[in-house]
Amino acid sequence: MDGIWFDSQREYQRWCELRLLERAGSIQHLRRQVEFPLYVHGHVLGELVGHYVADFVYTEYSTAEAVRGQTSLVVEDVKGFRTPLYIWKRRHFELQYRLEIRET
Repeated sequence: MDGIWFDSQREYQRWCELRLLERAGSIQHLRRQVEFPLYVHGHVLGELVGHYVADFVYTEYSTAEAVRGQTSLVVEDVKGFRTPLYIWKRRHFELQYRLEIRET
């Protein structure tokens, strides 16, 4: 789509849904294949051990009454199967960045 290749049909379908949400104003700053460095802080402080690549990253408006109008960063991954490497990277990412990965 638009000269972009996707890893799966599900990922393409989710991209289309997110593009519609962005056009409607529900989300902003939609990006795909965003790379996050993963560091370990131990023997060698700040040593790069790998990267996690998110399928999609965007900001989403809150609909909760108490925080209406505020935005939050969403990191999203389209998953059909969770490999052991993905599970490790997800845990490392969530601990390092203090963000949850939203799986669709």
